[in-house]
Amino acid sequence: MSKQLALKISISGVRGVVGNALTPQLVTSFAAAFGTYAGAGPIVVGTDSRPSRDMVKHAVFAGLLSVGCAPVDVGILPVPSLQLHLRETGAFGGVCLTASHNPIEWNALKFFGADGILLRPHEAAELTDLYHQGAYPRVDGMSVEPIRTDDTAIERHRSAVLAALDTGAIRAAHIHVAVDCCNGAASHATPEFLRALGCRVTAIHTDPNRPFPHDPEPIPEHMGDLTRAVRECGADIGFIQDADADRLAIADSDGRPLGEELTLALAVRQVTSVRPGPVVVNVSTSRMIDDICAETGSTLYRTRVGEVNVVERMLEVGAEIGGEGNGGVIAPQINPCRDSFVAMGRVLEAMAVTGRSIHELRGAIPSYAMLKTRIATRPRDVPVALRRLREAFADGRLDEIDGVKILWSDRWLQARASNTEPIIRVIAEAPTERDARDMIQRAQSALEAAA
Repeated sequence: MSKQLALKISISGVRGVVGNALTPQLVTSFAAAFGTYAGAGPIVVGTDSRPSRDMVKHAVFAGLLSVGCAPVDVGILPVPSLQLHLRETGAFGGVCLTASHNPIEWNALKFFGADGILLRPHEAAELTDLYHQGAYPRVDGMSVEPIRTDDTAIERHRSAVLAALDTGAIRAAHIHVAVDCCNGAASHATPEFLRALGCRVTAIHTDPNRPFPHDPEPIPEHMGDLTRAVRECGADIGFIQDADADRLAIADSDGRPLGEELTLALAVRQVTSVRPGPVVVNVSTSRMIDDICAETGSTLYRTRVGEVNVVERMLEVGAEIGGEGNGGVIAPQINPCRDSFVAMGRVLEAMAVTGRSIHELRGAIPSYAMLKTRIATRPRDVPVALRRLREAFADGRLDEIDGVKILWSDRWLQARASNTEPIIRVIAEAPTERDARDMIQRAQSALEAAA
């Protein structure tokens, strides 16, 4: 990967390969820009468990201090814990240093407003403009604020999630959970959360001082260790989180990965079966959500991909549940962000109140085949590639909410530029895997012809 392609600036923040595009100089400048944008007050700073965290964190501190901000170091913690904490403590903003599902050599700065929500697209654009201008109101040596520490964020977050669940039913069910924390930000928080719910817990990869044992993206090909753990310990269900613990994937009692799309589907079904209402997901999310909303009498809205896009629409329509099909469940009344703890809680609640196994709950939701691939590309080549895709699938109904999505009565295909990597993501969902694979292959041919 070239240096030009190793840095990604988007609504998901600023991320890149450490020592390549993500340098201390760049981090310090972006932190100074954010401090200028947020205002000279307390800024919450947390990290995931990547080895580069201290270097990146101190560069952020330097940038914030230089413009008069007062950094609050909350240590290694799940990003949803940081988001809830900064909102409830009255901080001016927050920065989480995490590249989420990206490999360990990456790191990133995720920026949050005082409401605990990722910067909106126009806010992110204003911050980027400020960074490029490079004119920050530096303070003198006598005005530099001290760095404070605060270790209450995880407990605050855990209490908020538990208060929203039927904890009595979950505790009475005595569910045995195997969980793979990927040596990530939730390595300590997740086992404690599950035990607070009365679960018997078999936890693996819970040392944040060790490297990731596998790629941190919670998809089936990275779930081998969890599969073995579920089978060996006889767990009722298996959970796996990404490095910053905003996404969750599930394995059944046989250790079989259910696919990250099922996480959101199960949570939506649990909430809307009791309280039908508006549901918001992004345009890349499975049509399982359409079926669930039809079953429960709920109204479905779709947005562009990106947590902040979904959250904004949820707040507009008053949705209690929604999210993204990559395993990101959002419940704004608890925490207006993707939150794997909310996801775990809702799935365990569904098992407890229905008395059904995870296999039975999955069987009650219509099944489709979804395949995903990625094609490396330069940003300047994306428009031509997407135009070729539109031409290759001219027989379908076009949806351009995000990238290009073509829909038919029983299937769909989408291609869009990633917010987090220099790639085009291609997704196909159809009644059978063969149908989905045929669409993926046709799409790849069209996109590669445009390269």
